[in-house]
Amino acid sequence: MTGDFNIRDSLWYSNFPHHSSHSNTFFEIADFFQIELSKPVKFSSIRFTENTWDLNSVLDLIFLYPNSQEFDHHCIHPN
Repeated sequence: MTGDFNIRDSLWYSNFPHHSSHSNTFFEIADFFQIELSKPVKFSSIRFTENTWDLNSVLDLIFLYPNSQEFDHHCIHPN
């Protein structure tokens, strides 16, 4: 399961200081399908804000079966 989920959360981007209640539901759905959040080789911001008070963040996420070869071995390109 991949996509731009538009959920900013400290669970997958430690530079973001908040936790979203939407993430809990999201992880329950992933757990139902027995998939887990796969961490990319290198995290990079893909949401860049013009407001200096907001933080850039990671929105593109990939959930995979934990035993797949790609698990924790992928890259997310900002383009």
